[in-house]
Amino acid sequence: MSAPRPDWTFASDNTAGLCPEALAALTAANAGHAAGYGGDPWTAEARQALRTLFATDCEVFFVFNGTAANALALAAVCRSYEGVFCHESAHLQVDECGAVEHFTGGAKVIPLAGAGAKLAPAAVAAAINRRRDVHFPKPGALSLTQATEFGTLYTPDEIRALGEVARREGMALHLDGARFANAAAAFAPQGITPADLTWRAGVDVLSLGGTRNGMLDCEAVVFFNRDLARDFGYRVKQSGQLASKQRFACAQWVALLRDGAWLRHAAHANAMARRLAAGLAALPGVRLLHPVEANGVFVGLSAVLAANLEARGWQFLKFVGDDGYRFMCGWDTAPAAVDALLADFAALAGG
Repeated sequence: MSAPRPDWTFASDNTAGLCPEALAALTAANAGHAAGYGGDPWTAEARQALRTLFATDCEVFFVFNGTAANALALAAVCRSYEGVFCHESAHLQVDECGAVEHFTGGAKVIPLAGAGAKLAPAAVAAAINRRRDVHFPKPGALSLTQATEFGTLYTPDEIRALGEVARREGMALHLDGARFANAAAAFAPQGITPADLTWRAGVDVLSLGGTRNGMLDCEAVVFFNRDLARDFGYRVKQSGQLASKQRFACAQWVALLRDGAWLRHAAHANAMARRLAAGLAALPGVRLLHPVEANGVFVGLSAVLAANLEARGWQFLKFVGDDGYRFMCGWDTAPAAVDALLADFAALAGG
């Protein structure tokens, strides 16, 4: 009997295809000719749409991926002898191949511990004040991840408190928002807006993800502190991130922002994660490791149970510790897929 075909639904929110709005936008933008390198009308419209979304006159740039968005944003706010403080699980610390150090010309990433992949103001202040001499990097930036690597969320008050610590030290506050849409969707029912989660809470620059929410090569760098964006266009070009046919990226942003599809897709992914978590919570041998606040479900499993799930074709990520695994839901995760995974879980766990 042949092995089951691998099912990548829960491996990452990057494994999904393009959402219908993005695909249609690419096709529509493919008609005729347009100016290159961002001189097209789609780029102008996308920038204005993001300014409207955040209710402020921000500076907006576009790059291909989240690594570039993070590294270039931090290069704009940090000098080579400065330090970037972040959580020890942050993507820029563990998954970006030293890109921040490379693009800043040597700024040191300084990882800090924190429950639920979140930083606490007291811990950040203590780390900043541990050394204040020229033998240790000068504090340059504080980087937060929203939603975090463990699927948890910072509230506006938590961001504001951390931002106050950063401002006291003359540091910039950067937000890695690869899954910012999921955070925005989670907070929307409370009347909390994207502006409340960013510049109103003290964020200077945001790396805004589109790829994990159904787009193709679509990340934005949004400067709420416009002074920090000086010459950023040159950084984008020098790093090989300026698209010659930028209309295709920006047409996708326009399409998803036009009627709120970016938020609907993220809300759906969050809902599927809650559906999965509710089913897993009732099973023996499975425990939730973190609150499910966005689109990721982190569970503790035995190695045997994990191996048996993989033998049935399910793909997921070994994430943290001896028994921690991540199941990620995306814009297109179907309820039937969640239920099928839960059925296999139940059969294998004896529930």
